[in-house]
Amino acid sequence: MEVYDAIMTRRSIRKFSDKPVAKKLLKMLLEAAMNAPSASDARPWHFVLVDDKAKLNLLAKDIDEDNNLFKEAQAAILICGNESLEKFKGFWPQDCSCAAQNLQLAAHGLGLGTVWIAIYSIPSRIEGCRKILGVPGNLEPFAIFPIGYPSEFLEPEYRYDKSMIQNNGW
Repeated sequence: MEVYDAIMTRRSIRKFSDKPVAKKLLKMLLEAAMNAPSASDARPWHFVLVDDKAKLNLLAKDIDEDNNLFKEAQAAILICGNESLEKFKGFWPQDCSCAAQNLQLAAHGLGLGTVWIAIYSIPSRIEGCRKILGVPGNLEPFAIFPIGYPSEFLEPEYRYDKSMIQNNGW
């Protein structure tokens, strides 16, 4: 899949089949995430790969209102920010966002589905991740991505809107 096609056809997938996801593919997602740009190449992130069904079910209950998408997912990846690795204060959320987008595009390109579940700045979700996954206090849970083979197909959406563009200023 060409990069532009991946960008234009990627959709947030919330329903997954029960087909297992190979460890090799999960590693590829982590490789793509870690290849993201970051301010001064600081790479202020850590990742938690979750493939234990009991933990996925706990995540569904504690951070996502018992939503089925974690229960159906074959895995999940939590991205955490590490402020102590920053070279420029305050950039870790942007860096983690770049890693998150790479992860999503790689998943789509590999035939997998995922959706960005926000954790950052939502206290109950942060505490749920800390409790279930043992995230240490020096790391900030940022976003989590349930992963699996899609059991739904969503048509691509063309979202270009020229009214959102100002030329050379406002």
